[in-house]
Amino acid sequence: MANPNTRETLKQYALRALGKPVIEINVDDDQLEDRLDESLQYFSQYHGDGIRRTYLKYKLTSDDKTRLKNATRSTESATDLSESDVTTTFFEQDNYLVMPSTVISVVNIFPFSDKGNLNLFDVRYQLRLNDLYDFSSTSIINYDIVLRHLDFLDHILVGEKPIRYQQHDNRLYVDMDWANDLSEDEYLIIECYRKLDPATYSDVFNDLWLKRYVTQKFKQQWGANLSKFAGVTMIGGVSLNGMEIMQQAQTELENLEREIRMNWEEPPHLIRG
Repeated sequence: MANPNTRETLKQYALRALGKPVIEINVDDDQLEDRLDESLQYFSQYHGDGIRRTYLKYKLTSDDKTRLKNATRSTESATDLSESDVTTTFFEQDNYLVMPSTVISVVNIFPFSDKGNLNLFDVRYQLRLNDLYDFSSTSIINYDIVLRHLDFLDHILVGEKPIRYQQHDNRLYVDMDWANDLSEDEYLIIECYRKLDPATYSDVFNDLWLKRYVTQKFKQQWGANLSKFAGVTMIGGVSLNGMEIMQQAQTELENLEREIRMNWEEPPHLIRG
């Protein structure tokens, strides 16, 4: 199948590219599954088509408010090496939300302010009411400058809430006053990148770069297996050169990894956490 759409069809595609069934590919099925998992992991980590930028909405509950408001725990104690009677205890605040396991990075959380809700006493409302009741009453340039200035003041006086996220513990830490900055039933809008699940988006299996990469991973494993018989002459005087096969695959893998980092990887400044 030239257009694989499942794990199995991708695996068979790569084996045929290596010569199956004309020649025997001496790789165990468990080894093939391991190399396929590694390839999919590398693809979702570095290929722009393996992830999706999305916005997650989370509603803050009363249980969250209770937990996050008093979420301080002792992490560890340290004793001075020369003065054994001097001990310090460190505390860490568990001010985190558990994220889905498919999230690989968090870019931003939208500001917790009411600037999206204009009211009679809001300076932006007054600006529109008095100076911009129609587009001919004032210069749109002045209006843009004022809005930029207000946004700058909001950034200085209110600021952004620092966030911390690590993919392997799936915890999104938001360093803010959870007791006062947010109320129950308010929403957090989280901008993040999520891995595409190939089981759902089966076109991932047909990605040209991924097919080439999986083929070379299988070839590398094949060469590693055959290298165990280096120097052994088989029946008929045939010798197996597994080391050369493995080195060829390694060269191709390095080229493919260079290609994905140069051509397909998201710019680092777009992903935080």
